[in-house]
This record gives sequence, C-alpha cells and structure tokens, in this order.
Amino acid sequence: MEPVALGTLLRSATARLSDAGCLSPAADAAVLLAHVVDCEPGELHRRVLLGHELAADDPRAERFEAAVVRREAREPLQHITGAAWFAGVELEVGPGVFVPRPETELLVERAVARVLWLAGGAGPEAQVEVVDLCAGSGAVVLGLAGRLGDRAAAGDAVPGTVLRAVERDPRAAEYAERNIDATGVTVDLRVSDAREEFVDREGQVDLVVSNPPYVPQGVEPLEPEAREHDPAAALYGGSEDGLALPLQLARHARSLLRPGGWLLMEHDDSQGESLPAALAGLGYDQVADHHDLAGRPRVVEAHWPGRG
Repeated sequence: MEPVALGTLLRSATARLSDAGCLSPAADAAVLLAHVVDCEPGELHRRVLLGHELAADDPRAERFEAAVVRREAREPLQHITGAAWFAGVELEVGPGVFVPRPETELLVERAVARVLWLAGGAGPEAQVEVVDLCAGSGAVVLGLAGRLGDRAAAGDAVPGTVLRAVERDPRAAEYAERNIDATGVTVDLRVSDAREEFVDREGQVDLVVSNPPYVPQGVEPLEPEAREHDPAAALYGGSEDGLALPLQLARHARSLLRPGGWLLMEHDDSQGESLPAALAGLGYDQVADHHDLAGRPRVVEAHWPGRG
C-alpha cells in the first residue's frame, strides 16, 4: 500500500466529521491528527504544507482512524485526546468530569479583574482569598491562577492569592487533583458538598467563584457531546428554572464572604434577569450581569455588604 499524505488524511477526516454534524470539523480533525503524531497543531500544518506522509503500515494511521470514528460518533474531542485547553491551561479531562467551555473564560476574566480590584494596587503585599464552589476539573481556579501569573510576568502588581476549591463528586475531584499537581499551583481542594464546605472560613473570604450546574430541569442540551457525555449532576440546577442549586450556593457564599466580598457565578442565558434579581433578594447589592463573546448573558457579579 502507498503512503498517505497528512493533507489527505486531514481532508478526508474533515469531510467525515462535517457529515457527522461536528461544529468545527476542520479544527477537530487537525487536533486529532496532531494528537496522534504527537506535535502541536501549528507544527502539523507545517508538515502538511511540506507534504509529509504516513506509511501505510504506520500504527499512527490506524490510531488516527480510530480517533476519527470516535469523533464521528460525537464523543467529545477532549475525551479522545484526554485534554482540554482552558484560559491558557491544559487540563486533563475525560469521562466523569464536565468539559470546560470557552464561554466560561469570561468567569475567569471577571475573577482576575475583581482580585486586582480587591488588592487595591497593593500588589504582592496584599492577599486575596478565593473559594471556588463546584470546581469540577479545577478549570476556573487554575485558569485564574494562570491568568494572574501571566499578569505578574508582564510586570503588573499582582496580589498574593489563597486558592480554595470544593468538588462533591470524587471522580471529578480526582481530575482536579491531578490538574492541580500538574500545574504546581497550591490549592486547598476538598471533596465535599459545595453548599456546606468551608465553614472554617466563614466571614473571611474575599471572592467566591462558581460555575454550578444550572441547566433547567427537562431541558436537554442540543449537542450530543454534552447530552450523552457530560455528567448530569454537573448540568442540571435542580429545578424547573435551573436556579435551585445556584441559589443554595449563593446563600452559602454569604456565610463565607467577608463584608465587602464578591460573588461571581456563571449561569444559563435564560437566567440573565432572574438570577441577578434573586441575588438582590438575598441581600447582595451592586449586582451586574456580563455577556459572553456571543452576546449572551453569562456571568453575574454581586457584592456582599455583610447584612443579614
């Protein structure tokens, strides 16, 4: 059998993934082939331009075919490669843990801005305590640490941060623990119910962040990657409007936050008015909602004045 060009493999895989309904077939095909040949996507495209080939008996060709078949069946790309890039951090993900979405990077960006604001320009002399409720793979807390590290490397005055996180599901927490170890970031990770954990930190936390389950009951995700592979416990908010669990977490956050602390929470685009209104009803003030790059309501920010 004749060798096959990498470009031919890419074009064939792209067509197959497009027929399967994948939203970004060309990008998915490139990620899968780069994963199989063990190079960065940019290096893969260089090799394609130079006409590199795989021998017909190269086991990488067989592995690539197997990967494409899995993606055609709409298995998440990140499950096939075992990794997801989020906020500049490579995370280990797979069955049993929610795959972080690009829109959640807005939560990280708002958290970075709030941490810097809380430090008041004091830089390393300041210390900001952050708690992540419903940590999943550790994406948000590690994304925050990474972005703050980037700012410090660029010469910005970045405060010291104490990072804590809680994840109830032991399987998801194992991913978080491995990701924390891989990045070298110090995080106080606890395997517990996010609605109850950190009672030892009551009234001492500066910022609570959360990407909780918030999908309304009875609403099925459109994409099979989420519908068939994301854990249901990481999706559904426990009520018809999806707000039961988010509001339980917001109540718990009140006990953790010091007066003047802040809550940042991701939500469904159908909750852009209902969640901010509910937070105001819980005693939060300065409540503001932020839209993602697609223009959809995505992250609510609220100040805790310390009343109640």
